[in-house]
Amino acid sequence: MITLTALIAHGHYDELAMHVRAARRNGLTPDEIGAVLLQSAVYVGVPAANSAFAVAQRVLAEETD
Repeated sequence: MITLTALIAHGHYDELAMHVRAARRNGLTPDEIGAVLLQSAVYVGVPAANSAFAVAQRVLAEETD
């Protein structure tokens, strides 16, 4: 969760995608990932969180394909 937040704060969205996949493999639910992204909006800014949500939605959609 800390890694996700740090990647969002620094705008490393390609790396974020990889870590969202890793978070899922390590047991985080999509809701838990969403909560991390929501909290990042408060602390690192809404534009960064919006970009992170787009990345996470893409990655999570891959799971259902």
